Amino acid sequence: MGKKENKRKSNLKLSLLLLLLAAILLISSSYAWFTSNQTVTVSSLNVNVEAKNGLQISTDATNWKSVISNADITGANATYPTNVNQVPATLEPVSTAGTVTEGKLDMFYGTVEADEGTGDYMLTAVKETDTAGTNGKYIAFDLFLRVDKDTPVYLTSSSGVTFTDADTKGMENAARMAFLVQGNKAVGTSATEIQALKGAVESKIWEPNYDVHTPAGIANANDTYGITTTANGGSLLTYDGIKSVITSDDNVNIKTANKTTHSTLFDTPTISYSTVKDFTDNQSLLTLTAGITKIRVYMWIEGQDVDCENNASGSNIKFDLQITSNNA
Repeated sequence: MGKKENKRKSNLKLSLLLLLLAAILLISSSYAWFTSNQTVTVSSLNVNVEAKNGLQISTDATNWKSVISNADITGANATYPTNVNQVPATLEPVSTAGTVTEGKLDMFYGTVEADEGTGDYMLTAVKETDTAGTNGKYIAFDLFLRVDKDTPVYLTSSSGVTFTDADTKGMENAARMAFLVQGNKAVGTSATEIQALKGAVESKIWEPNYDVHTPAGIANANDTYGITTTANGGSLLTYDGIKSVITSDDNVNIKTANKTTHSTLFDTPTISYSTVKDFTDNQSLLTLTAGITKIRVYMWIEGQDVDCENNASGSNIKFDLQITSNNA
C-alpha cells in the first residue's frame, strides 16, 4: 500500500513538474503575432498629417487646410457622410500582402494558439473590414490633395513611427503605412464625385525603422524565421503577408507561415518605400496630377514582422505623416 501511495505522489510531482515546465516555455516563447490571452493593444496616440510648400490638404475635398488632425479625420461626417475613416484608440497586429479590393487594402487579423495535440503554435486569420469611427485594429482614412499643376511630392524626415514610452519595446519597428491612390478630378468637380473615387488597384507600402531591432526581435527573427539580423544597421528583411482567410483546417504552423509552404494564403508584399530610423533626406512619394487627388492611407502593426513579438506588447507609439512638394 505504501509503495502504491509513494508511486502516486511521484507521478503527481512529475505531472506538476511537467506542467510547470510547459508554463515556463509558454511564457518565454517569442514569436510573431501574440497569443489571444495577452494584452496586445498598442496605443496609437496621435495621427498628424501636414502638407507643406503650397500643397492643400483636406478630409472631405471641400475644406482645405495645411494641417489635419485626428479630429478632422474622425469629424468628416458632416461634409463627407460616406467616409470610412477609422482611427481606433488602440491598435492590434494585422497583416496584408498588399492586395487591394474595391479600393481598400486587404487586411487580416491573425490569432496564434497552441495545438492541444502537438503543442505547436498555429495561426488562423479572419478578414477585417474598414469601419468608420474609433473601432477597428488599424488606422485607415481618406486624404484629398490639391495642386495647380502636376507636382512630385515627398515624405519629409518629420514623418515616421516613433515610440512615446520612456524605453522602446520595439513595436514601432513593426509598423507600416500604405498609400492607395483612388483617382483624380479637376478642380470644380463636385465634392460628392471626388469623394466617391475608389479606383486604386495597388498599394504603396512604407516600412519605417527597417534597420533596427530589439534583442527580443533579433531572437524572434532567428527562432521563428531562421533569419539573422542585428540591433542597428540591419538590412531590409522580406516577409510574407497574409492574403487570404486562414482556418484551423489549413494547419498553418507559425514557423511555416509563408508562401513557400502555403502559396494560396501568403505572399510577399512589395515595399515601395523603406527608411532607416531617424532618416534625414526627403523620400519621393508620388507625383500628383493637377487637380484634386484622393488617397486612402493605412497605418498598422504588421503581425508577420519579426519585431511583432510578445515582449513588444503594450507599447505606445505615434504615427506622423508630413508631405511636401519641396525636395530640399
